[in-house]
Amino acid sequence: MNRRGGRGRARMRAAGASAMCLAAVVCGPAVLPGQAWAADGPSAYAFEPGAERITGATTTSGARPLDAGATYRDSIKPGGKLIYRLDLDEAKTGTYVSAVAVPKPDAAVDSTDRIKVSLQNSEGYDCSSNEARFGVGNEFPRPLAAYAYRTADRSVYSCKDLGRYYLVVERLGDSPATSDPWDLEIRHVSEPGLAKAGPTKAPSAWPSASPAPARSGGTEERTGGSSFYDAKGLVGGEWTTEIEPGASLFYRIPVDWGQQVFVGADLSSSEQPDGERVNGAFAMALYNPARGLVGSSNSISYDGKQKTATIAPLPPVAYENRFGYSGGDRDMRFAGWYYLRVSLNPEVGTAFGEKPLPLTLRVNVEGEPKEGPAYAGPAGDFSVSPADRDLAEGGQSRVDEADSGATMKLVAAAGFGTGTVLLLGLGAWTLIARRNAGQGAAGGGPGDGSGGVPAAAAVPAQSQALPQPTQSTQRYGPPTNW
Repeated sequence: MNRRGGRGRARMRAAGASAMCLAAVVCGPAVLPGQAWAADGPSAYAFEPGAERITGATTTSGARPLDAGATYRDSIKPGGKLIYRLDLDEAKTGTYVSAVAVPKPDAAVDSTDRIKVSLQNSEGYDCSSNEARFGVGNEFPRPLAAYAYRTADRSVYSCKDLGRYYLVVERLGDSPATSDPWDLEIRHVSEPGLAKAGPTKAPSAWPSASPAPARSGGTEERTGGSSFYDAKGLVGGEWTTEIEPGASLFYRIPVDWGQQVFVGADLSSSEQPDGERVNGAFAMALYNPARGLVGSSNSISYDGKQKTATIAPLPPVAYENRFGYSGGDRDMRFAGWYYLRVSLNPEVGTAFGEKPLPLTLRVNVEGEPKEGPAYAGPAGDFSVSPADRDLAEGGQSRVDEADSGATMKLVAAAGFGTGTVLLLGLGAWTLIARRNAGQGAAGGGPGDGSGGVPAAAAVPAQSQALPQPTQSTQRYGPPTNW
């Protein structure tokens, strides 16, 4: 036996095996960001995975800072008051800070239970404040969201200066029904100022008649998310889903400058029509891109027969809406993703059976997109891109966006890594083969009468067993029958 030839073949086998093993490592199964995350049930609120845990202070002296563009998590007890710090510029940009309060799915709530969000200056003066409450007839647990802000235009005089400001989140209620804390999701976003001045008066007239259904020829199915973070995209049309008693579903709708959004919902009749009447059975709310409430449906009762809920018509999106005096209308102040939340009272399950009810959502986005305000910087959350419309058409959420981006990065890295590994492995294989061929010609061996290995026989026996191309046009890339 020619030991040098044996060692050469062993080296070639090792090189080929190494190349294949490295390729398998690069191309093997991967855990993408979002695959390890899952909701705990139909009523669980999916908090943003990257949200930082923070503890609100009881006094301004211990308040921790909130960074622009960041999301945080905390919790608040009945009667609680939490304070956070913001360091702001000279009102050159708009500042919006929201708080989403999330009671436990089985929590008892009162009609007066509410969350209040205020933005205060260093003198304790409110720049703005807003509340979100369950309200009479809707006393069942579901996420509530409210925001406070300081804008770059017409800001309160005492809130124009550079310096320290405070976000104050309060849990209020005349008779708190439970001692359980509510989880909080807090988000701080900025709106760029204007490069040049625009209109400073809100429109006094706009189309207020609800349009006809946008899509003919039936409806399409679209399952909802469980939070602002995993809200599923919607465009104009009719969309069907199912909602379980006690669940809240979230959707997001891209609404551009100059466009008007109309939303309604049809709750199906029950297969068990002889249940008890449930007051405040269904609730629906619409939020702007900064999570400010812009509209909600009236309380509806459910007796096993089909019911309809609508949100009152809202003005087209316009920067100058912020200068209006009507609540909700003035919050239609920027383009971007508008969020729809629909919630079903858990008592519906007690009265009519623990089975999901079919639900149809009716969405209309009217009007052609218009040019937005002359922002002095990137609009960020306050814009709608063609990609956003594609995401909405496909029903994608931020989770899907994150997974898609991670997948593309992984595919690109895998492609680059695999190509590099294979080239290195094949290069090593070729080098060893050539060396063995030279050694065989010089030192003799079997095959030429003197013990040498002919050049034609330098490729190891293992490689000859691989499928070979049958046409000269297949000489590049793997054989077609791999």
